[in-house]
Amino acid sequence: MRVVIDKRPIWVILVEKTIVPGIYILLCWIFFMILSSDKLGALRIEGRNTLAIFFLCVTLWIGQLIPIGITGLLAIVLLPLLGVMSTSDAYSLFGNQAVFFLIGAFILGAAIQISGLAARIALFVLNRFGNTPTTLLLSIFFFTSIMSWGMPEHVVAAIAFPIVLEIVRSMNLSTKDNFAKILFLSLAWGSITGGVATFLGGARTPLAIGILQETTGKTISFLDWMKFGIPASIALAVTGFIALKLYFNFKDVNLSIAKESIQKMIRRQGLMTLKEKIIATVTILTIGAWIFEGHKIGLANIAIMSVVALFVLQLIRWRDVQENVNWGVILMYGGAIALGGALEKSGASRYVAQNILFSQALNPLFIISILSFFTMLLTAVMSNAAAVAALLPIALTVGNSANIDPKLIALTIAFTSGLDFALPIGTPASAIAYSSGYLKIREMLVPGLIMSFLAWLIFMLFFKYYLPVIPL
Repeated sequence: MRVVIDKRPIWVILVEKTIVPGIYILLCWIFFMILSSDKLGALRIEGRNTLAIFFLCVTLWIGQLIPIGITGLLAIVLLPLLGVMSTSDAYSLFGNQAVFFLIGAFILGAAIQISGLAARIALFVLNRFGNTPTTLLLSIFFFTSIMSWGMPEHVVAAIAFPIVLEIVRSMNLSTKDNFAKILFLSLAWGSITGGVATFLGGARTPLAIGILQETTGKTISFLDWMKFGIPASIALAVTGFIALKLYFNFKDVNLSIAKESIQKMIRRQGLMTLKEKIIATVTILTIGAWIFEGHKIGLANIAIMSVVALFVLQLIRWRDVQENVNWGVILMYGGAIALGGALEKSGASRYVAQNILFSQALNPLFIISILSFFTMLLTAVMSNAAAVAALLPIALTVGNSANIDPKLIALTIAFTSGLDFALPIGTPASAIAYSSGYLKIREMLVPGLIMSFLAWLIFMLFFKYYLPVIPL
């Protein structure tokens, strides 16, 4: 057995060993300080306790000190323990239909990924349109963007990553080559710009709809979101592609080897299988049902029926579901929806909105601009789901005080929480691109900040001029 001697200074070792326990102790101290505070004015004890739970869970979600799903379960447990609501009410909120829509969408996405259908589509697009450096970049960017309309953006990025990596390696591009950098950023930015188009691009949107429905009784249909999301997504994708082209200069490159590599991968795949064809049919029918019948049947009901069909037709196994569905995110969403409902019912969100954030009446468009900008800032340092969970319950109360339709508030928070382009921690798609080793943080940060600001401007323009034309 090999013995390794730690030669670092003793103070460094002590700091390393005590920093996490120290953070836990500090969190617990602040938590109990809020619970016992008598300086929250007219806020009832239920509201005070809800604020304490909210602070604890949001901090844990931001720092990811424990798995996000476990934090979601912690919220469910603390709500009845601290007298905010009954146990049955807390757990019934956890079973919101948005959670089950999410489960169905995740399983459907897993089937598309495991069957090889998504990779087949990717290779077809690259082979058909990737004849020049510009069209290759264009095909990667818009393939990932459009695929993210129907699948979670991180799944699309994961599917496209090995294909892009094979192209880069076949061209013998170095880590200093700008063409390699723009290929991987096209993969990430394409996924991000497409992820806001529908409910399926990211789980943050179903979470926002779930919180909206639980706190206000209102909702946004699959079709209504698409009417805003798809045009805005296309505008974001076009802007992102132009921004990348202008920011990164690259020399003319020879694509013949890359083309040959793509064709080899296509030959290895062979003909489209019956399984892929049936999964494609189920996916198309499911999305069609969400669009045209979702408001009648229910999005969650359609999602679960599609999942049952996949298993009845033996197109997917439970083992595949266990390995490819992020159950931690689902647990986190259930807890976040319950916490959002508690913030509203206890009056805590109203207290924060009126006494801390906006103490006087402001222009509704100004409030939207502040909420959207702050959401984008917050999602740069934490997961977009956590940003929605933290901001939306309070933002809904802010909107109510300014007579803003709560559906517009939910749209603002959910949409802009998916528009972080700057850092790998903001979204899994950026983290996947960064893992290639061809990008440095600085090379993602500067163009990403530019694109994030442009994305905020695009959202505000669509909100002011386009949204009134297609009221939700």
